[in-house]
This record gives sequence, structure tokens and C-alpha cells, in this order.
Amino acid sequence: MPRLPALLAGILFTLAAGSTFAVQDSLGKHLTTLVPLIQLLWGRYFIQTLIMAGMLGATRGPSFLKTSHPVLQILRGACLLTATSLMYAALTYVPLADATSVLFFAPILVTVFSVVFLKERIGIHRIAAVVAGFVGMLVVLRPGIDAIDPALLLAVVAAVFNAGYLMLTRRLAGRDDAASTMFNTTAPGAVLLTVLVIPFWETPSPSTLAFLVAIGCTGSIGHSLLVRGFSFAPASLLSPFLYIQVLAASILTVVIFGDPLRWTTALGAAILVASGLYIWWRENR
Repeated sequence: MPRLPALLAGILFTLAAGSTFAVQDSLGKHLTTLVPLIQLLWGRYFIQTLIMAGMLGATRGPSFLKTSHPVLQILRGACLLTATSLMYAALTYVPLADATSVLFFAPILVTVFSVVFLKERIGIHRIAAVVAGFVGMLVVLRPGIDAIDPALLLAVVAAVFNAGYLMLTRRLAGRDDAASTMFNTTAPGAVLLTVLVIPFWETPSPSTLAFLVAIGCTGSIGHSLLVRGFSFAPASLLSPFLYIQVLAASILTVVIFGDPLRWTTALGAAILVASGLYIWWRENR
């Protein structure tokens, strides 16, 4: 159990990261109407990589290019690229709040995976919170009430890969240089997407280019906050606080996109958030 000051720092960094990711996904949803998906992904990864390389180069020199765990770094980046691709594909068809809520099956998987792979111990109360979170996801999906939108299944698979990304982020924290981890979040994907985007390239307008730059900036900020936060406390404890992204997405889906916030989405999101807050309360007793 981490000391309280470290725990609070980890929570605050994680909350900030989740809020930033909600803004980033809203930018991504808007960009799906402006450019091909592959070009959106390229902008997201290439621009973030340029930003991180510039920042880290100015503050750390070339040391961020070195990693002690290249295989884990590449695997982590591949998990994030797959999750991001599936998430943006889902956002093309479904409201931001729905896709974001389903994506938060990932922290539930992280809590389970942390026991299996990181050998962290969880008690009956956190197990109950995990079960409640799973119920919350089912409420959002609405099986038996409506036909499940196939696009939401893309978000479910994205959640699995996002859980892998979160687990590997925790695995690398303290084992590899944080600057290297931040850079390698998108660098391998940026290289791959630069090649793949060529046949699909459409010259963006100035406003579209501005959105592409913005999505790269929010990605840089969000992942930097996440890496920092996971260095303070266990993944199984901090990951539920990323549920703040669900709340932010619920607001953005109504305010920006004008999508109706269905009661099932609101209820499912509330259950997910409650499960995360209960975990926090139990850990701090």
C-alpha cells in the first residue's frame, strides 16, 4: 500500500490524464468526418511523436532514444495503436459517451490482470467493485434490451488492448526510463502509419490541420500524465480513476456533438464510476 501523499499524487495525475483523453477522443470523433481514418491515426501519432521528441530532446538530450526493454516498449505501443484504431473506428458510428463507457471495461481487466501478471493482492471488496464495473458495462451495451450495436463491439475489443497497454505501462514504470516510455508510446506507430497513410492521403485544410495538431498535443499531455501517475501507485488501484474520462465524455457528447445521453449509458457510467470510487475508499481506510 503506497503512502497517502504518493497515492494522492497518483490519483491526481490519473484524473488529469483521463480528462485529457476525453478531449482527445472528441477531437478524434470530429476528425473522422474530415479525413480518412488512417490519416487521423497518422496525425494523432506522428504529431505527438514530434512533440515528445522535441520536448524530451530539449530537456533530456538523446537519452530518451535508449530503452532497456525494447520488446516491451514495442508491444506496449502496438497495444495502444490497436486500441486507438478500434476506438476511432467505433466513434465513426456511435456516440462518444457510449464508446468511452465500453472502453472502460479496460480498468476492470487491469485489476484482474494485475493479480495474474503483477501478483498484486486484492480483497473481496475490490473483487465486488470489479463485478459491479462489469455490470455497468453490460448496462451500457444493453444486451437483451436493444440489439447490440456492432460498432460497440469494436470498443469492447479496444478495451482489451487498452488493458494490455495499461498493464505494460505499469510494468515499465521504474524499470525503464520514463522519458523513453513516453517517447515509445507513439514512436513505433508513427513510423508504421507514415508508410501506410501514403495511398490514402488527402491534403487537409488549415482548420483540419489545426485539429490534427490539437489531437497530437492532447495525446502528448495525456500519456505523460498517465506514465507519471502510474509511477506512484499500483495499476489496480489507480486505473479506476480513469473513469473520469467517462464523465467528461458524457458531457462532451451532449454539449459538442448534440448526441442524446441515454439513461442506460448514464446508469452504466454511474455504476462504473461508483465501483472505482469504492475501491479508492477501501484502499484508504
